[in-house]
Amino acid sequence: MSRLVILGGGESGVGSAVLAVVKGYETFLTDSNMLTGDAKVMLERYGIAYEEGGHNKELILNADEVIKSPGIPDSVPIVEEIKAKGIPVISEIEFAGRYDKAKKICITGSNGKTTTTSIIYFLLKNAGLNVGLAGNIGQSYAFQVATQNFDYYVLELSSFQLDGMYDFKADIAVLLNITPDHLDRYNFEMENYIKAKFRITQNMSNEDCFIFCADDEISISHLNKIVLQAKKLPFSQTKVVEEGAYLQDNQMHVHYDDREYRMFLNELSLQGKHNIYNSMAAAITGKVLDIKNEVLRESLSSFKGVEHRLEKVLKVKNVLYINDSKGTNVNSTWYALESMTTPVIWIAGGKDKGNDYSPLFDLVKEKVRAIICLGVDNRKLHSVFEDKVEAMYDTLSAEEAVRTAYNIARPGDTVLLSPACASFDLFKNYEDRGKQFKEAVQNL
Repeated sequence: MSRLVILGGGESGVGSAVLAVVKGYETFLTDSNMLTGDAKVMLERYGIAYEEGGHNKELILNADEVIKSPGIPDSVPIVEEIKAKGIPVISEIEFAGRYDKAKKICITGSNGKTTTTSIIYFLLKNAGLNVGLAGNIGQSYAFQVATQNFDYYVLELSSFQLDGMYDFKADIAVLLNITPDHLDRYNFEMENYIKAKFRITQNMSNEDCFIFCADDEISISHLNKIVLQAKKLPFSQTKVVEEGAYLQDNQMHVHYDDREYRMFLNELSLQGKHNIYNSMAAAITGKVLDIKNEVLRESLSSFKGVEHRLEKVLKVKNVLYINDSKGTNVNSTWYALESMTTPVIWIAGGKDKGNDYSPLFDLVKEKVRAIICLGVDNRKLHSVFEDKVEAMYDTLSAEEAVRTAYNIARPGDTVLLSPACASFDLFKNYEDRGKQFKEAVQNL
């Protein structure tokens, strides 16, 4: 019996452990932190051995294979020891993919992943397909493979998940864009991060489809460096493409084989340049899967958006509060600021990932009145933005940030939480940050 060790006891790790036990592995889960009550209940229900609050090396280094949670960097000492012993380290997605016969639609990109994944899932559900949603979103993929049976999966994949994937194959792969992000995990080498993103295309055959943004310079410049069997389907807002999607006369045009679809941009439920890209990627996927045009139209015109992504929370004293906690990098915050039409009080900061804030300078000068820093160490934000806004404030909680915004806001302003940073210095994750922000706004 093969021995499988799972490193990390979050959603991904517990799901992997359940699948491992169901498939007959000797299974052990280990976490350097304490596990949640829910995690322990699940592990005990399936009779899975585990430890918390530290690692027992003897019980780890005798593994035949290790499944590592995506949040754990390779630079952690225990991971280095596992690799030094020659024990293979894979991701939950790689492991679950071995036992999953479903067609897999996989989405990656620095920005727009969750929105695009959610639109595609919504579209497939509306078309009556038997479809699961997993990856970097929702319930663990491994847990669903262990306990359910779907014909299709829509999987949101981060670069960290892709890093641990080797034999896994997407049937349809979507690469939305590549902008600098998580460089702290890639030795501050952009090239390493780009290679991680392109892993989504590995193992694809000429029956598979690769959907990508023809307007994204980094994606295009690297396309010719990879061996790609899959059919290439670009989408663009600046030029006409033969197969894929493009804009003309305020309409989105989609072509695949002999299938065609058109839709006026003002009919899309999600507005803004970045959301047009997301909708294009979803529409091409729909045409590849031969989903009817009326289902496409109904889905793209009624999709409600994603929590923590440009989510309108409340208007208080004619000031609108927007939760964009999912804006964890500079590029996603650029999109958020670009879509603002009123003066902005911008709540930013957190764990800096080696950010270059210069792409934001013009937008900040033009639209932002004040910056409220929400982080443990805000020195970098102060040094780059102090001369570009009227005022800057430092806060250490969502409540304090919202209260400060309330005190300085003028009628007609927008208070935008779009941190451009990770959340781990003050919050569990971006969802926790977004929820605390919303609660603070509702308590005003």
